[in-house]
Amino acid sequence: MQDITIPLIIRGRIIEDDLVRFESRRGELALWAPDVKKHMTELTLQDPADLADLYALSLDEIIAYFAELGLRLDYRQNAYMRAAMEAAVGASHHTAEMLAHSFGVMTKVFDPAFMMDYIENSIGRAYLDGWVEHKLLDRTIHVRAFGARSVHVIAGNGSVIALLTFLMNGVSRGDAIIKIPSNDPLLASAVARTMIDMAPDHPLTRHVSVAYWKGGDASVEKPLYQASKLEKIIAWGGFASMGSIREYLSPGLDLVALDPKLSASIIGQEAFQSEAGLQDAVNSAAADVGYFNQGGCVSARTLYVETGTDAAGLERANRFGKMLFDAIQALPSNLSSHHPAFDPVLRAEINGLRFSDAFRVFGGRASEGAVIVSQDDEGVDFADRLNCRVANVVPVDSIAAALRHLTIHTQTIGVYPDSLKARIRDECALRGGQRITRLGYATAGNFTGPHDAIEPLRRMVRWIKDESPEGRVGVLHG
Repeated sequence: MQDITIPLIIRGRIIEDDLVRFESRRGELALWAPDVKKHMTELTLQDPADLADLYALSLDEIIAYFAELGLRLDYRQNAYMRAAMEAAVGASHHTAEMLAHSFGVMTKVFDPAFMMDYIENSIGRAYLDGWVEHKLLDRTIHVRAFGARSVHVIAGNGSVIALLTFLMNGVSRGDAIIKIPSNDPLLASAVARTMIDMAPDHPLTRHVSVAYWKGGDASVEKPLYQASKLEKIIAWGGFASMGSIREYLSPGLDLVALDPKLSASIIGQEAFQSEAGLQDAVNSAAADVGYFNQGGCVSARTLYVETGTDAAGLERANRFGKMLFDAIQALPSNLSSHHPAFDPVLRAEINGLRFSDAFRVFGGRASEGAVIVSQDDEGVDFADRLNCRVANVVPVDSIAAALRHLTIHTQTIGVYPDSLKARIRDECALRGGQRITRLGYATAGNFTGPHDAIEPLRRMVRWIKDESPEGRVGVLHG
């Protein structure tokens, strides 16, 4: 078992003593981190007025800071990033080749063009750089977005989330405590250490802390999650961790919840009208299922195919399932692979279906993934466990039947053909779907605009209003 030391970083200071032992999610790493309880007073920003130094920076200066940071995060040149990538090999659902690809592209988050597009379309840069005037019927108001003292409980199933967290905190001029996930134990620390090397006394460096503790540890979270110390908790997590966090909520402490989601695909009958259309749909669906080993909420788990449920329809669905399995196996190895830590419970579920007439299973003998084809219009009863490149193809008689399966837990819906999106997007939204995209692009999105049916950056800030009423004092509507 490999030992990994996770430093505690508090506003530019690196702490590596008083270590406590934890285990990574896969059990292949022993994680050692300083005892956060001994540093609780330092970890939180005691006086919110201490955020004032960030307001001496223009948004252009903040963008320039992150652009320079992005240039310094090349893992081939940055020892911290290289160590983070190596640690992730033993902790994540990715192979070394996949991680090299991911680490090579994720710093595009700090490309100035992306940052400006993200800011303008996620919140509006004017609100971050000053007071914006609005003329109302009976008054003039000025509105500005102010940063908050926050804890960010980040997910480790997509490394880019760590970089996005630094960016969101910086452009909102907040003070962030970033809780590291056990399946990506060193990336956030690597970014923070690079910031310290680059500009140790810069306000953006001094308003970031990075810590590891076991999620749900009441001895850490009860004293930390207090409205006197924080305004926001931004949490990416599973049902258990979200439930734990909600126990500590009180007036003045806002939870921005990016809950666990399951994504799906809806494939219309047009895919089965020609061999070319079928192959196009299959290849696109394979990308949505297989890219990044199906580790993210955006990855497709259940695919509803409008084949019909009669004998001919089931034959079409089974053929689609076999072609989909083959296409997943053919994906580039830097984007998809045999799973390095295949879920043993999922494997048992798959093997159990081999004895059922209600399903056909393609693959799933080792760690290569599988496609399960339902032989009626109902999916498997373990849909929330589908992962490791395992998908469920469900035949339906109509698109309307497919839509009835969507719920509030459905995040991304990949649609084929593209022309079908406009027809069904309203009902997708009404039934709970949160992102509708072209089939094959589920894992190719960016974080600009809404995410999980909220606007995270707008939720992260505190919206302040300065009023200049007209007319008599205390008289509403003149």
